[in-house]
Amino acid sequence: MAAPNEPDGTADVLSQSEVERLLSQVAEQENSITVLKQGDEKGKKDRDSIQPYDFRHPLFLSATELRRLRIRHEEFIRALGARLSLYLRLEFSLQMSKLQTITYQKFAEALPNPSHLSLFKVEPLRGVGILDIHPRLGLTIVDRLLGGPAHSISADHDFSEIEMALLDQAVQLILAEWCHHWASVQELRPVTLGHENNGQFLQTAPHDTIMLVLAMEAKVGDCLEQMQIALPCFTLEPLIRKLGHINGNIPETAAPVSAVRWNRNFDEVPVPVTAMWDDLELTARDIVSLKVGDVLPLNPKSIRQVKLRLADIPKFEGQLGTTGGKWAVSVTGVTKNSLSN
Repeated sequence: MAAPNEPDGTADVLSQSEVERLLSQVAEQENSITVLKQGDEKGKKDRDSIQPYDFRHPLFLSATELRRLRIRHEEFIRALGARLSLYLRLEFSLQMSKLQTITYQKFAEALPNPSHLSLFKVEPLRGVGILDIHPRLGLTIVDRLLGGPAHSISADHDFSEIEMALLDQAVQLILAEWCHHWASVQELRPVTLGHENNGQFLQTAPHDTIMLVLAMEAKVGDCLEQMQIALPCFTLEPLIRKLGHINGNIPETAAPVSAVRWNRNFDEVPVPVTAMWDDLELTARDIVSLKVGDVLPLNPKSIRQVKLRLADIPKFEGQLGTTGGKWAVSVTGVTKNSLSN
């Protein structure tokens, strides 16, 4: 029997449900934060839903929008590298260095001096964009357009009028390819406005304008230099809004699905096509002794088992025939091993 003055310990013991309720209340208080709303009203918000804002490095785009832009610009870089390779008849490799948002002032201050800066507009959008091509890269492109090897080019002189005109052709190609990759969202048309060779003289936007800067590492011949495309974020805002509407029903974890489209850069690429069949076997002695007028017996079934090879790779099956007085092959199917290529 307990003494009258001794407290009964059972009164201070909490049940399991009371303990869990207290823990949940503590966790809720730790995860919530008091915020000041419009009109001096206070409220509670989840701590994880509040993101810090860096006024020195402001972000105009959300993580989802930046991810969508990165995917689209990666496709643009691959297509641009292929198109420039065909244009220059020389391998032109491009790789994304970074895709970031910075202020216009920081972008202009980071530009090398001298530079080759092409100012352009993208109709019908507002704002002025900047295409920065390193002078050595620009002179290497010009050398190749003039028939040179694009090797050991130095940037120790300013661009002449002829060199500037030739490089403008490559600039137009780059900008046209960028607009082409937005054709599914909105029809765009690039318009060049002029050139500048010093970033300190640029006055195309206020200093605090947020710019989306795409930096690419370009390699042609023995030249490895940087190329940049910078656009104000307010210029891209209509495109980003439409892009979000198009991809609104696509889960963020799923890869974007798009219809397979023919790349028009390959329209004029010649591909050797050969027809052959495996039927007749000859010894080396028989081949050496062949002469004009010799007859080689062929199995009639072999004319229905012709193999068409594209660039020395078997792709189609067909049968031999004639059309217009010339030998021809009628395609009857696709080879099984080509389905996986």
